[in-house]
Amino acid sequence: MSSSASPGPRQRVLITGASGCVGQTIAEQLYRESDVDLLLWLRDPTKLTAVPADDPRITLLVGDLRDQEPHAEAIASADRIIHTATAWGDPERAQQVNVVAVKELLGRTDPERLQQVIYFSTASILDRNLQLLPEAQAYGTEYIQTKALCLQQLEQHPLAERIVAVFPTLVFGGSVQPGDRFPTSYLTAGLQEGVRWLWLARWLRAEASFHFIHAVDISRVCVHLCLQPHQPNREPGQGPVRRLVLGQPAVTVDGAITSLCRWRQCWRPPFGLALSGWLIEALIKVLPIEVNAWDRFSIRQRHFIHSPVSPPERFGLVSHAPTLEQVFAAAGLPHRGVVG
Repeated sequence: MSSSASPGPRQRVLITGASGCVGQTIAEQLYRESDVDLLLWLRDPTKLTAVPADDPRITLLVGDLRDQEPHAEAIASADRIIHTATAWGDPERAQQVNVVAVKELLGRTDPERLQQVIYFSTASILDRNLQLLPEAQAYGTEYIQTKALCLQQLEQHPLAERIVAVFPTLVFGGSVQPGDRFPTSYLTAGLQEGVRWLWLARWLRAEASFHFIHAVDISRVCVHLCLQPHQPNREPGQGPVRRLVLGQPAVTVDGAITSLCRWRQCWRPPFGLALSGWLIEALIKVLPIEVNAWDRFSIRQRHFIHSPVSPPERFGLVSHAPTLEQVFAAAGLPHRGVVG
């Protein structure tokens, strides 16, 4: 079967988790910049705010991902699937949604029609070279463990060559101000708490680094992939499933705090208290903080960086928020005063 789009009826793109921050951002861009028909799978239609639910190009599939039979016909009609839905917190639900339901979803597709699956995972399960972290299954939370297991299963799946696995890093999106039509990501919502603790954080120093990505930039990459003919994986050192870590170039924790201080017009001293390993352990013992095995591994790891990372520029596109300052601006974070 050719992976290029055939002439005739419009392409049908199924998006799971369509009411979430990333799901709605992707749906809105596809709605605005293409003529595809959108099959939007979500549990609560009232949360869909970025696209008009009554548009003839949009079909809502209302229900839980664990109950797929009512939408069997729609799944089989999809030319492309963008699978953003996920679950965490409850181990049994995480297993059913993140592993079992993914296998069932792929099994319900029409292999004569399906061209591509963009599957959302998390960069937390990959090492620097985009290989699966052994610690993800050894120490991971139910979310981390199920994402690691699903990736292993997808690599062996008959449709593996049609799958692009995307691994977002730290995701910003939406606004700290009320009234935004896109949902606010957990990280953007956390900026409010970060600002409240900035008086203390500016005195601390930490040797750590990370990548981040804005939901709009995730969308730009995914929409680009979705509207192009699907190609076999040409990424070096990978299997049939193409792995893309979505993130901007790495920043340090100290650099991020400095950026936030600068944005909030808050002075940061040229010296500070280094958060060494023994100090962090002492704080964990003294403060009422619950730390699991994955938390401890993350504290030891410190540098969550990957190579290569795939911002929009890797595909000839332009990033919406390539710097933290642009992330703060997009979030509507004020320079002074109370946030939210």
